[in-house]
Amino acid sequence: MDTDRGGAADVELITRVRHGLAAAGDPDRAPLMQRYMKSAMPFHGVRLPEVRRICRTVFDTHRLDSEESLDDTVGQLFTAADFREERYAAIQLARYRLYRGYQTPARVPLYRSLIITGAWWDTVDEIAANLIGPILASHPGQVRSTLVAWATDPNLWLRRTAVIAQLGAKHHTDLELLTLAIDANAADTDFFIRKAIGWALRQYARTDPAWVRAFVEAREHQLSGLSKREACKHLGP
Repeated sequence: MDTDRGGAADVELITRVRHGLAAAGDPDRAPLMQRYMKSAMPFHGVRLPEVRRICRTVFDTHRLDSEESLDDTVGQLFTAADFREERYAAIQLARYRLYRGYQTPARVPLYRSLIITGAWWDTVDEIAANLIGPILASHPGQVRSTLVAWATDPNLWLRRTAVIAQLGAKHHTDLELLTLAIDANAADTDFFIRKAIGWALRQYARTDPAWVRAFVEAREHQLSGLSKREACKHLGP
């Protein structure tokens, strides 16, 4: 999917979002946010709750009329962003309540493109947990094979997505898929992969601590210290 084409992108919605974010910007906070995120792209200095409020106001009064318009508007707002909050707004649009019916496997190519373009944890994690994860849960037969492939993809952020996509799945977690994704990346030395493994296990430990404890014990020499510490953080001695 060519998210740069902007063919059916709603220019008015994008303009309203951009103007709203610019108006709410805090020039004192902006460089601090940019430094914290280690971002080459500047910030307006708008905190995420305010980004969401601005988005709700625009999205509720300016609705998109098709899946194509949603795809292209999200893609254009994200890929042509001049400020990082515009990318956050694009993700908010993708997951907005008015478009939940569009959350099908047809969206996965768009989200894959955003993951690769964003290539940093602030956008990737939101897409993984709140967009890819729910689509996997509702359409496992169509999406599971994609996550299996992402687990060994050369792209770091697709692999991270494969590991953390089920953060909200609880009792519906596909343990075979989770195991495959973790085992495929256990030897990776990258911080973001090691952290993702620990995070995924720590989150599932809220549902089945015994399974996580046994999983970690069985991989004592495969998992990194960081992954094990994160996984066992709330398990106790």
